[in-house]
Amino acid sequence: MKLNNTHNVKSKAGMTLLELTVVILVLLSLISILFVGARAWKKGSDRSANIMNLRNAQQAVRGHANMYGLNDGEACVSATIFGTNGDGDGAYLPFPNGPRSEITYTAGTVVPTIGVLWLTADYDTLTEADYAPEAEMIASW
Repeated sequence: MKLNNTHNVKSKAGMTLLELTVVILVLLSLISILFVGARAWKKGSDRSANIMNLRNAQQAVRGHANMYGLNDGEACVSATIFGTNGDGDGAYLPFPNGPRSEITYTAGTVVPTIGVLWLTADYDTLTEADYAPEAEMIASW
C-alpha cells in the first residue's frame, strides 16, 4: 500500500470556527465599552449644560443688580431677567430648558447673597450630586 504525498497538499485559506468566535467576542467587548463611555459622556454633557444654565442666570442677575444698584434681598423678578414671556425678548436671557426633562428650573424673586443661587434646579428623579454644581463654583459666580 502506497501513501499519498502529503507534502504537496495545499491547506485551504480561511478562519476556523474558534478564531471566528474569538473575533466576535473581541468586537462585542469593544462595543460594550463604547456604550458605557457614551453614557458617561452624555451624563457629563447634561451636567455641564445644567451648570451653564445656572451660571448664566446668576451672572445676569448679578449684572442687573450692579447696573441698577440693587443690594442683596431687593426685588429681582423673573420677568426682568427672562422677559415677560420667558423668551428673552427685551431681557437678558430666554428662560432655560433643562438638558433633561427631569430637570426643571425655578427663578428667585430677590437678589441673592453671594454663594446662593437665584435660579434653582429641581432634579425630579435624578441624583442631584450628578448634575448640580459644587458650592465652590457657586461662590465664584
